[in-house]
Amino acid sequence: MDKISANQAKKELTMMLMYLSRFTDNDRFSDGKNSFAWKGYDFNILNSFEDEDYIGQGTSPSRSKTVYLTDSGIDYAKELLEKYGISECD
Repeated sequence: MDKISANQAKKELTMMLMYLSRFTDNDRFSDGKNSFAWKGYDFNILNSFEDEDYIGQGTSPSRSKTVYLTDSGIDYAKELLEKYGISECD
């Protein structure tokens, strides 16, 4: 495997961690199909993910503690897991 920069590694690791630690909102107002992740990661990385349509931060990003993973974000995370030989959680 070719080496990647530390910044690229941070982005890829962040995406994989967000995907692996995702959760759904199973309250009475949600269909439970959306995948959310906690927002405790580098804000520059989160903003770049939103620009790339991997996540959504909602209408008030500074007030929200979670982000949601878009379909393209989920696909990207799965590609990264495969790239690094990591199996999904059961």
